[in-house]
Amino acid sequence: MLLLVLSITFSSIASADTNPVEEVKKTNSSNQLISQRVSKLLEDSYVQLNVDTKATVKLAVNKDGEIVVLYVETDNEDVEAYIKNRLNYKKVSSDVANGKYFTVPVTMLKTK
Repeated sequence: MLLLVLSITFSSIASADTNPVEEVKKTNSSNQLISQRVSKLLEDSYVQLNVDTKATVKLAVNKDGEIVVLYVETDNEDVEAYIKNRLNYKKVSSDVANGKYFTVPVTMLKTK
C-alpha cells in the first residue's frame, strides 16, 4: 500500500480590507480545509512507485463547491493522472472560499 504524505504551505497577503485579520483567518481556514480534503481524497493510491514522487497541484474551487484541478506539475504521468482522477469535481466543505485558487504540494511515497 502506498503511503501518501501531503504537506501544504500557504501564505497569503492581506489586501487593503477594512478588516484584514479576519480575511487572513478565513484564508488560512480555507487552506486547512482544502489540505484535509485533498489528503483524504488521495489516500490508498493504486499507483505503483519505485521512488518517492513529488507533485505541485494548482486547483480552484468552483461556485458549486467542487475542486477543479488546473494543472499537476510532476515528472510522473501516472501520478498526474491519479491526482486528476481523484480530485476533479469532488465536493469540498461549504466553508471553503469558492472562486479561490490553491497550490498544494503533494509527495507520494514509493510502494513498499
